[in-house]
This record gives sequence, C-alpha cells and structure tokens, in this order.
Amino acid sequence: MGELDELLRTQAAYYRAHAGEYDLAYETNEELRSLEVLAAGLPIGGDVLELACGTGQWTRLLAARGRSVTAVDAAPEMVTRARDRTIGLDVEFIEADLFEWRPPRRFDTVFFGFWLSHVPPERFGDFWRLVGDALAPAGRACFVDSAPGDMANEDVLADQPVPAVRRRLADGGAHRIVKVFRDPHGLTQELEGLGWSAHAWPVGATLMAGLAAPPTPAEG
Repeated sequence: MGELDELLRTQAAYYRAHAGEYDLAYETNEELRSLEVLAAGLPIGGDVLELACGTGQWTRLLAARGRSVTAVDAAPEMVTRARDRTIGLDVEFIEADLFEWRPPRRFDTVFFGFWLSHVPPERFGDFWRLVGDALAPAGRACFVDSAPGDMANEDVLADQPVPAVRRRLADGGAHRIVKVFRDPHGLTQELEGLGWSAHAWPVGATLMAGLAAPPTPAEG
C-alpha cells in the first residue's frame, strides 16, 4: 500500500471513530456557531448534492434552501447521525467513498463543507472532474473550508509527502489525516488553471468560502 493510500485509509478510520465527537466543534468554535450566516452568501438552490455530509450540520440548511438534497459520506456512523438530524426533510443519503464514487445524475448545486482540505493535491483535478460531472448546465459548486489561519488550531505534521495533520480522539487515539490549507487566492488560481470560473474569499480569521462554475464544453 502506498503512502497516499495509507493516509486516506487512516483518514477514513478517523472519521468513522470521530462521528460521536464531530459536533463538538460546531458547539465550541465561534466561527461555526451560526452556519446560517456562513451559508447565506452562497447561491444554494434546486437539486443539491452534498459531498462529505458528516453528521448533517450543513445538510439541514441545504434542505431548507434546495428542492431536494442527495448527501454522500463514506462513514456509516456519520450518515446515521445525519439521518437523525434531518428527519422529515427531503434528503437521500448515500454511503460511498468519494474518491471512487461517481454521481448518478446532475444537480443544480454541489456543496461541500470542510472536505476540499481533505483532498490530496494529487487528487485535486480528479475531484473537480467529479464535481463537474455532477453539475447540471448553469449549475455551480459552493464550499466552505479551512483557510491558512486554521493551521494554528491543528497539529501540523512537518516534512510529509502529502500535507497532513495529527488528530486525536477523546480516548487518546491519534490518526493522521490529509489537511491542505489552501488560501482563497491560490485556490481561485488553481481552479482557473483547470478551466473553472471561480472565486474564493476569506471568512473570519480561519475559514474561507467559494463558488465555482465548470468549464464550458467546447463547441463543434
């Protein structure tokens, strides 16, 4: 097993084990306490695809603004909690590894909260191809994620072949996970280099948000 495969394996294991503790950050982090404010500036609507839905913190907001929501996450423990949080809302859940999964149809909005920073640089282009395949004509991707200011809140590992941090669980267990702290301007340039029309901007001291529209298919 290669270094990247092993890191992605430990990342998946961490989020399965972390499901019961995941919501604590939304209760204690000042910048996460009002997700409605974070999401307000994003054009979320129509049929929405949410990638890496976690425990459904964002899913409930997407369901309030969209016509329908399809939410994908690899961890069944996360999906169970997300289902409980969205009872009565029009949400379909799918358990799948986002590095392997392909969208079954197209959506007006693709949203991902705190997932892009867990996509290794080697998989960046592949991930955005997945997003492009999932978007309907005139559809847009919306995201919220960590910015470089969030590095102060992480145990960043030095000299790693893939950018990574160490996360600890309440029981003391430690896991390495991918964590890429892209700055908004640099991310905008990366996406433009892939042909996307994109704009990312800082939110507070540690976060960023962004919009992106895929390349227009060549005619002829």
